Amino acid sequence: MTIINIFEKTGPFAENKDIAKEFRLNFIIPSIQRSEKVILNFDNVKVATQSFIHALISDVIQQKGRSVLNHIEFKSCNESIKAIIQIVASYVQESLDD
Repeated sequence: MTIINIFEKTGPFAENKDIAKEFRLNFIIPSIQRSEKVILNFDNVKVATQSFIHALISDVIQQKGRSVLNHIEFKSCNESIKAIIQIVASYVQESLDD
């Protein structure tokens, strides 16, 4: 299992797409390739931009398909962050149907 503590790199405002890309390339994708569960811990993160979440998970979903979401847990998300994750995940999944 891989636990990624978003706050440690972003502070309370997760907006930097380069940090999201770093999480994706260095931790999320390698963990998924090893069939490990990934926990994205948003504890103490107050705001996350849609572009941050997109950079964090969209390529993973596009590469691995919808089922990859069964291996990713979004922990300690406030309602705003949950909504953004749902929007991004839905948008990417719809693009897979095209």
